[in-house]
Amino acid sequence: MSTETLTPMPGFTRSQAGAAPTYALPLPDTAQRALARAWLGLGLVALAGSGLYAVLLVLARTPRLNQWFPVADFFRVALVVHVDLSVLVWFAAMAGMLWSLNTTSRGQAWSWVALGGCGAGTLLMMLGAFVHPGQAVMSNYIPVLHGPLFLAGLMVFGLGFGIEVLRSLFAAPRLGGRIDGERALRFGLTASAVCVAVALIAFGWSLAAVPTELERKTYYEILFWGGGHALQFAWTLLMLVVWLWLTQACGARVPLSPRIALLLLLLALVSVLITPYAYLAHDVVTVEHRDLHTWAMRFGGGLAIFPVTLAVILALLPLRRLQPQQKPLWGALVCSMLLFACGGVIGMLISGNNVKIPAHYHGCIVGVTLALMGIVYHLLPALGYAAPRGRMAVWQPWLYGVGQLMHIIGLVWSGGYGVQRKVAGSDQVLNTASEVAGMGLMGLGGLLAVVGGLLFVVVVLRAMRPQAGRAAA
Repeated sequence: MSTETLTPMPGFTRSQAGAAPTYALPLPDTAQRALARAWLGLGLVALAGSGLYAVLLVLARTPRLNQWFPVADFFRVALVVHVDLSVLVWFAAMAGMLWSLNTTSRGQAWSWVALGGCGAGTLLMMLGAFVHPGQAVMSNYIPVLHGPLFLAGLMVFGLGFGIEVLRSLFAAPRLGGRIDGERALRFGLTASAVCVAVALIAFGWSLAAVPTELERKTYYEILFWGGGHALQFAWTLLMLVVWLWLTQACGARVPLSPRIALLLLLLALVSVLITPYAYLAHDVVTVEHRDLHTWAMRFGGGLAIFPVTLAVILALLPLRRLQPQQKPLWGALVCSMLLFACGGVIGMLISGNNVKIPAHYHGCIVGVTLALMGIVYHLLPALGYAAPRGRMAVWQPWLYGVGQLMHIIGLVWSGGYGVQRKVAGSDQVLNTASEVAGMGLMGLGGLLAVVGGLLFVVVVLRAMRPQAGRAAA
């Protein structure tokens, strides 16, 4: 299936097709499409693997069922692999997919090298859970298994992703001329690559500066703290770009000029510059260094979110009828905004080291994930596959979103009773029926979310079938 056989679709532009929709990118050329498909494949592998680990993880924390597992060690190893696949690898793969659609043809061979490195690193990390995994360290942002194979995989993955970031910046399109919706989206995608570059520099800086004689948990916590915060700016930028793009794809007109949208995305980018300042101003092991990253994410990272959210809501309200292929996009967009908002509100309620903390970041992370699921659905026809259709595609984002909402409500409920995070089984110390009910709701919601996540993989794989691809053509 070649680009020449495709006609312009909602949410895409084409130079010879006349006036461009407000927020959209052009249909990809052959080389862009091949790279985007490959990065999508890595993302699906990560989500499928994460879903399998999530089943075991949720069972390990669900009252009664957790008695069947060797909880403590099993829970921690499963948690590390689940988080790294569902957040680090999945987000990086989706960034690679979107950057492939944003960049020119310069240095495309390096993207294939980067993809190979990321794929090899992912495989090593997954194998590392079974081959000398070592201690499971629940560090924020990037938990690790302190074993040689897992750490080697993480390093190879980081090198591969670093190559992709450099190539994406080197091949970024020029943004001169009149500012339109396409240029605003392109700026946001390039800005997300800049944020990842800052994050990788921060990881390297910490690796050189953090004393290796620190206790293992403390060492990894400090090592990933600065770069982990910078990555959140990148994922948030991707989410905002996707929100605008999906709104357009649903047939709505965003009441936000491209110039204002670009300025808001620039504001989100500027906030990440606090990261290098934190390294220059304070030693990495100090409280001041840690707090500066937290402040930047809490105040700087959210400045662009509310105006974009309001604009998208105002755009969606007048919609009365959706085409069949738009319904999965609308569901993913609405659920993404709902979950991200819940995560933000919960973040303001955190006090102490309890399960309200994972409720906060589950809401925000799942908000980003749902947005990326929606843009995958939208991009499938442009990548040469069929559009997702049928009830499964329509209900998948709602099942995933409602399951995750139940999951975080259960965590907030239990956190109000002081249930600690990153523990399972008897270590949770569930003393009352309310605490058990809260964690039970968490478990039920988690299982529904796992089913919803795996259904996403099924829907996309069905759209990828050769027969479906020919039907789309």
